[in-house]
Amino acid sequence: MAFVGRNSKDIRWPEIKQHAQTLKSQYKKVVAIGFCYGGWASFRLAADPSLIDAASTAHPSLLEKSEIEAVKVPVQVLSPEHDAMYTEELKKATIEILPKTGVQWEYIYFPGLAHGFAARGDPNNEQQKNGLERAKRSAVNFFTEFLH
Repeated sequence: MAFVGRNSKDIRWPEIKQHAQTLKSQYKKVVAIGFCYGGWASFRLAADPSLIDAASTAHPSLLEKSEIEAVKVPVQVLSPEHDAMYTEELKKATIEILPKTGVQWEYIYFPGLAHGFAARGDPNNEQQKNGLERAKRSAVNFFTEFLH
């Protein structure tokens, strides 16, 4: 909780937005990926097509329904089965809300895996290694589609 206190959305959002604006001024297409704490940020960026062209998140933390409702660019969610931060309620809301946004979206479920699998999965554990690699391939394929 100390990390979240020092890095609240109110503190970090202006910096994240500024960096996205800088990237967008230099490149024709920009995408964002957020793991855990970065999940809310990738969704918030996805609410403004002048900032990014597509977003992906794995096991997002601090994500709010309003941030899901606001998306205006294609989004991808890489969702583990077990996740105290990306709760069953939020998973259900994601699947119910995204179709109503009119954007292209993708929800990929990772059975047996837990929060953090796509960022710090154990490469010595076959299930975690496979999930980590599948998440990476999925994000790369998703972004390839929207960058070209």
